[in-house]
Order: sequence, then structure tokens, then C-alpha cells
Amino acid sequence: MYTLFTDSDTDITPIEAKKYGYKIISMPYRINDKEIYPYVDFNEFDYHSFYDLLRKGTLPTTSGLSPQQYIEYFEPELKKGNDILYVHFSGSMSGTFDSMRLAIKDLEEKYPNNKIYLLDTLGITIGSYNICLEVGDMYLEGKSIQEILEWGKKEVQKFAVYFYADDLKFFRKSGRVSGLAAFFGGMVGIRPIITMNEEGKMVTYGKARGRIQTLTKLVDVVEELEDHIKDHRVVIAHADCIEIANILEELLKDRFGEDLDIVYSVVNPTAGSHCGPNAVGVSFHAKHR
Repeated sequence: MYTLFTDSDTDITPIEAKKYGYKIISMPYRINDKEIYPYVDFNEFDYHSFYDLLRKGTLPTTSGLSPQQYIEYFEPELKKGNDILYVHFSGSMSGTFDSMRLAIKDLEEKYPNNKIYLLDTLGITIGSYNICLEVGDMYLEGKSIQEILEWGKKEVQKFAVYFYADDLKFFRKSGRVSGLAAFFGGMVGIRPIITMNEEGKMVTYGKARGRIQTLTKLVDVVEELEDHIKDHRVVIAHADCIEIANILEELLKDRFGEDLDIVYSVVNPTAGSHCGPNAVGVSFHAKHR
């Protein structure tokens, strides 16, 4: 027996967690000195209200978990005699995984007959979400941890993510783009297209001017890299900008056909604290990232 875990930074909601059998580790964010834990302090993410706060000038911060918090998540399952498979957002993006490793070390000493396995999606939000859904399908099919980990070795690098944000001040605050790039983009409408590389880090792929040109360039990248795209979900994520996401869907279906299996997700508040409102991205099965 084993138990699936993921975290709120992968965009998995409680409804989806229940469907696939996941337990969600809540990754906190802070607004006006109040620390908020998704799906602990609220049951449903009111994303419109959250992103409206950001539009009005609120700049949230984020933080990781302590080793004790990880222990509180994992230990009940180990006590039951279950192993754990934790499908998590990129280990390269947060110091929280240092705390996690300390917790796992303590727990494996305390419960030597059980193990905690890790599957690093090397992504966050949309890319992690796509992989979590694939893993969830395998879990429901009765696949073992070993089978899923073997799949991950081959397939994690084949789930590409490309996205952009309308307002770059949030990336600037988090250090994702330079202050000059954020200012320049805001002044003349040039937006960097960002991807998650093979190491699970955010890097700039290119740039485009204006919303439609940027969305078209995203679709061009999908066409260039796609690998059996119709055998997998294509996930569109948005940060409270469904109209822009709908345009991206139309462009994708114009290029690949109406039968493209498109799924939507909303960028979770912890990741959204860094990208800000009006961010849009796509995740798809690719030859490589």
C-alpha cells in the first residue's frame, strides 16, 4: 500500500485530489503579515479576489515549511504502514525541500519498514499539474510506485511548459526578470516567454511584442516541440484571465484541430504571488523541454 502526496504549488485542487487519491501539502503565502495556507485556511481558491488584490498593489510573499510540518503530513500514513510517493514542484525552486529532507531522514529512522519516494516534476503550477494528472491516472490503474518512478525517469522531461505574464513587476520582485526588463516590458509591451528547463529552473526562452503575437509564439513553440500531442492532455493555465486563456485555446485548436484534449487550471496563489495576474501558459507532451 502507498499514499500519493502532492503540494498546492502543483495546482491540484481538493476536488482533483479526492478524484485521484492525493493528499495535498499546503504551501503558504503571506499577505499583510498574515500567513495563509491554501486548502487549510480556505476550501476553495477565490482566485478572482486574490488576483484583484494584486492588481490593486498588494505584493504577497512566500515561504517554505519547517521539518516538523512535513513530519505532520507524512507520519500518519507511515503509522498506518503505508509507503509514500510525493509528486512535488521543482526541488530547484525553493529551500523548503531542505526541510523536507531533514523530515524524511527522521521519519525513515523512526519507521524503517516504510519508505518515502519522491518524484520531482521539475516544474511548478501548470507543468507539475500535467504530470500530477498523468501520475493520478496511473495510480487509479493500480500501477506500483516503482512503475510510476520508472515512467517519471523517461517522461518528466517530456512535459514542456511555456508561459508569459502581462505585468512583469511580480517577476521583478521575485528576481525572475531584471528591473530593467520589467520596466521595459511594461513600457512598450514586450513580454518575455518563460520556460522551465531540464533542471527545473525558470529561464527566458524569447520575447514578443503584444498579447496576440505572444500567444501566437506560444503556439509556434508547441508546434515545434510537440510529441504525440493528441495522446496527452494539453493544459492551459491562467491567473484570473480566462479571456486570454480562451484565445490561446482557439489558436491551439486552429493549429492542431478541435479534438485537442485541452484542460484548464488556475495558477495557485503561492505561484501566483510571483507571476501576478494575467499570466497565461501551456503545458504539453514534447520531444524535450
